[in-house]
Order: sequence, then structure tokens, then C-alpha cells
Amino acid sequence: MSAVPVPDDQPMLLREDRNGVTTLTLNRPAQFNSLSFAMLETLIAAVDEIARDESVRVVVLAGEGKAFCAGHDLKEMRANHALEFQQRLFRLCGKFMMKLTEMPQPVIARVHGIATAAGCQLVSMCDLAVAADVARFAVSGINVGLFCATPGVGLSRNMGRKEAFEMLVTGDFIDAREAQRRGLVNRVVPIEQLDDEIAALAASIVAKSPVAIRMGKQLFYKQLEMGIDAAYQVAAETMACNAMCEDAAEGIDAFIAKRKPAFKGR
Repeated sequence: MSAVPVPDDQPMLLREDRNGVTTLTLNRPAQFNSLSFAMLETLIAAVDEIARDESVRVVVLAGEGKAFCAGHDLKEMRANHALEFQQRLFRLCGKFMMKLTEMPQPVIARVHGIATAAGCQLVSMCDLAVAADVARFAVSGINVGLFCATPGVGLSRNMGRKEAFEMLVTGDFIDAREAQRRGLVNRVVPIEQLDDEIAALAASIVAKSPVAIRMGKQLFYKQLEMGIDAAYQVAAETMACNAMCEDAAEGIDAFIAKRKPAFKGR
């Protein structure tokens, strides 16, 4: 893994590239990978770079140490107790979360430990999530007098509103199986199988047409915010444009000829 440069020259974020899959690992284990201002800036720079790199087909977001991510850095928040700083911090966090949705590559959360508050938000904003059976999830800001308003945006778009609101007002943890039942994660496996499960999921995506994945991800999030009629219109246009791509012609020809397609990303 290579360290991504940050203002204080510490390896706050690690990057590993292998077979079209880039793994970004939050590397503040002593702080449970909390999302400090510098960490958020570093993450934004990293995903912006990856979004422009067509050789990267899938992104895996992981955490070093015991936790996946424990949310915002509360010590930093208390040390900068001014409205202007709090506004900048939460806007920056929202900007990063939207980057995950806007980047062309699918993003998989690798959740091996606790994901709390903005860490739970991070899981909710990844396109996919695979969790170890020992992982736990909470939006626990309410326990320190802070309603997890921004995590609630992603949470309420992953699960039923009553289930999301209960988590927000109680701060209670749910386990990985319950998180899967509620739609927060896709798969739950024993922790010793976590990397193999993610590798298999990533490989399945890498094997598909890059242009279809890019177009499909963009359309998926766009239509979610629309009424059903408008959603069908934009989806129909996307499918028509996708059908004109070289990869679609190759894929259909390969299917008819009963051979494996050779996608080129066009």
C-alpha cells in the first residue's frame, strides 16, 4: 500500500491498486478512523483522482485497526467550537459523501468492525457494502446530545424511515445481520471470509462492460430522485445510448455466438 500525501505528511489514507480494484484504507486506527477535516480533504482528493482513472473499475473503502469508522473527530470538533468551523466541516463531509455517488466506479464498503455516526453514514453512501458478522452499526450522536442529521440522509435512503428514525433517536447498535435485513449492507460473512467475499464481488463487476457500469451508476442515482414517469424517460434514453455502445454490440454478439465477450469500455 502507498500513502496518499496529506498536509501533515502522515499516511492518513492508504491506497492499493490490484487487477482494476483500488482499495482506500482509512489509517487513523488510534482514533478509530474518525473523519477529521484533514481526513475528509484527503479522501476527496483521492476519489477525485480515482474518478479520472479509467483503469480503476471498482473502489473498496476499508478501515485499519479495530474500527471501520467511528464518525467525526469529536476532539477536533470541541477544539474548534465555532459555528463557521462546524459549518465547513459538515459541508465538507457532505461533499465527500456525494463524491462517492457521483464517481463512475462502484464503491464497496469493507466493514470489519464498528461503523458509528458518520461512519455509518459512510457505509450508507457506498454503492455496496460487505460486512463481517462481528461488525456493528449505530448513529450514536444522540448519546452525546447531537442528533445525527447528516448521517440520517444516507440512512433514510437505505432502510425504512421508522427503522432509520429509531436508530437516530436511540443511538442503539444493530448487528451485521440486522443491518443486512434493513438494507444497509448487501452481504454478511465470517470475518475470515471478508476479503474473499469482497474480491469475488469486485471481480464480478470488473468482468462487466466499463461503459455500461458508468452509465448505469449515473442513471441509477438520478432516477431515484425523480417521479416514476420522468424516471422511465431518462432510463429509456440511457438504455438507448448504452445500446449504441461498442460494448453492447460485442456483448449481444457474444451471447448469440455463445462465447465470452471482450469488452473494450466503449
